[in-house]
Amino acid sequence: MLNETVLLESKSLRESVSTRTEVLDRVKALSLLPDGLHVTTAMVAAYFEVADTVIRAVVFDHREEVEANGYRVLTGAELSCFKQRGQVSPRTASLAVFSRRAVLNVAMLLRDSEVARQVRTYLLDAEYIARTQPVDNFVPTAPEPLDDRIDRRITHILGKAVVPMFNALIESSAEQRQELISLREDVQRIERKLVQHDVRLVRLERAQERQPLAGVMAAMDAMNWREFEQHVAGLLRRDGCTEVVVHGGRGDRGADITAYAADGRRLVVQCKNFAPYRSVWSGEMQKFLGAAKVQHQAEVALYVATCPFSQEALAIAVEYGVTAVHRGLLEAWSAGTVLQVLR
Repeated sequence: MLNETVLLESKSLRESVSTRTEVLDRVKALSLLPDGLHVTTAMVAAYFEVADTVIRAVVFDHREEVEANGYRVLTGAELSCFKQRGQVSPRTASLAVFSRRAVLNVAMLLRDSEVARQVRTYLLDAEYIARTQPVDNFVPTAPEPLDDRIDRRITHILGKAVVPMFNALIESSAEQRQELISLREDVQRIERKLVQHDVRLVRLERAQERQPLAGVMAAMDAMNWREFEQHVAGLLRRDGCTEVVVHGGRGDRGADITAYAADGRRLVVQCKNFAPYRSVWSGEMQKFLGAAKVQHQAEVALYVATCPFSQEALAIAVEYGVTAVHRGLLEAWSAGTVLQVLR
């Protein structure tokens, strides 16, 4: 298996793994700007635990490559949009932003950061597993959400009972010999895939165990949906909301939490404790919009998620007055910042 340092020297290797941005969240939670898509130079530096000047030096030395992966300097109309959303200071003349892919690119170029080294190690580990999987259509290459103990029982049955049965049939059948041989090969291929799937799960679990949970978002990622809803309810109470009721579960009519803001406005909240690499899509936002505005006559509608929102979902939220509390904004809210809509 390749050592993580090869990524520092091989641009072609960096390009081949540049889409695997999910490894960033497996190493450490990455805070995002309120648009749920970008981070600033300071935020990238904080993630890698280095000075801002170190990140600027990496960009200076590899600007063309980093720009190809989503690094941009915003000015003019683009910067104005960020200012209008309250994402940057009105006095800012320009703003350098990184996409998640650009942040991953920095991780593959940054030498003096333990976090970057961990990202590279995890990245190559995931790539090695993917490349060593036999290619066929019987079992997806990504881990399925199955109990690994079930996988092991199926593997045992295939190896100890099904394959020997095919061997016996092949020995006793002349007319269907070739078809039986082909079927036996299919079963053996499935058996191999299940074994490899189990190995992947074990390795990923061990890697996750080695990474200590740290920070506000890491704590929330460890919550189940009930705990997450209670966490959001606690934030509402902290910020002066009254009659806070958690309805989560079946029969909630699209409102996980209802409350009244400090000034008396009726508040309806949807909570989604999703994996950080997932997104809230437009259909999910539309469903909540109908529930909040029509069924509950909400004056304040909050969609709180531990992941980003798609551009379409954000557009719907802006048009119809839903406050989209994405991962980055949720982190700030949990750390003590009051949401603008609740002030």
